[in-house]
Amino acid sequence: MDVANTPSAEPTALAGAADSRLRGSNQSGLRAHNERAVLSLIRRHGEMAKADIARRTGLSPQTASVIMRALEAEELVLRDEPRRGRVGQPSIPMRLNPDGAFSLGLKIGRRSAELVLMDFVGVLRARHRMTYAYPRLGEVIDFARRAVAEIEGGLDARAKSRLSGLGIAMPDGIWNWAEEVGAPPGAMAEWQGVDVTAEIAAATGHAVHRANDATAACAAENVFGSTGFADYVYVFVGAFVGGGIVIDGDLVTGRTGNAGALGSMPVPKAGGGTDQLINAASIHVLEKMAQDAGRDASEIWLRESAWAEFGEELDRWIEQAAAGLAHAAVAAASIYDFEAVVIDGSFPESIRDRLVEATGAALTQVRREGLSPFGIRAGTIGSAAREIGSASLPFFARFLLDQRVRYAERG
Repeated sequence: MDVANTPSAEPTALAGAADSRLRGSNQSGLRAHNERAVLSLIRRHGEMAKADIARRTGLSPQTASVIMRALEAEELVLRDEPRRGRVGQPSIPMRLNPDGAFSLGLKIGRRSAELVLMDFVGVLRARHRMTYAYPRLGEVIDFARRAVAEIEGGLDARAKSRLSGLGIAMPDGIWNWAEEVGAPPGAMAEWQGVDVTAEIAAATGHAVHRANDATAACAAENVFGSTGFADYVYVFVGAFVGGGIVIDGDLVTGRTGNAGALGSMPVPKAGGGTDQLINAASIHVLEKMAQDAGRDASEIWLRESAWAEFGEELDRWIEQAAAGLAHAAVAAASIYDFEAVVIDGSFPESIRDRLVEATGAALTQVRREGLSPFGIRAGTIGSAAREIGSASLPFFARFLLDQRVRYAERG
């Protein structure tokens, strides 16, 4: 997974920088900030030499050397082979140590829950999954407890000591969509008013950080993806469609953390009137189409190959979803001049590519006078974006600077 091509503004770590957040900081706090800045910079570029780190952060060469030695001693970074230039001493690139830190990520969805172990460069080392007709609070908590215990049981003492916490990615107001997922009346009300972060923290013994699932997926694309865009709208098509917004390389969560709530965006409805995007471009719509045709659509959550078994229903869903996404894309582009709309989701790459192509075609049928040009592109993370996004939350809480996902913590 490429971690070197994520566009973002460089972190500035200079002690005398104008960032008002640093004023009044004590020496240890400033050093911690500088270490985060250096780790963020290396993470973004993949590898960097000490001289480049000092130049890009504004740190003095001496301070950069002290920080690099400390990070190396903590085994958070590794030295690569020296590289000799035309003149002077050879440079020694530094990169993140994959085994330097680990995190756990829990995705709670409308049809499945997954718990993953991720290393410091975004590679998934272990993965556990459960599927269901609809999420039950007790079952999800029990799953998280068992999966964490099993993962920890497979780690040696060193790796276990480097677990930095657990992140949760889940829909906001998950109980609001009980009818759409076919849950019995009142069955999902148990989620309302429950502090999920506290419950999972108590069950697993880890500090827990939480974010909206689509926002977490957008964070994964922005942090570990390689689209090459600094300004884009991100769409994740799951059981229900959602999204996120990236501006100037930063994930924008908004005043209340609800920026990028694309599922609620109004789009034209077949036959006249309007509906929300969630009822046009969500996988639950395909499930309903399949059920109306006498098919069992539950298999698509169990095996990717099941997608190939849907013919006419899949074709109709892609056409309908693409039309809704095209209108949503134009609406978003009328608010801010994004470079692209990036589409990913809980489906095989072949389905994603078909949806991206169909959305591009549908876009040509929507009036765009007065708007800056933008593209429709496929995401680069894939169906695991929400899990990777959830697992990244503890890393940004402890080690890095450039993450703006709103999270709550319970220890």
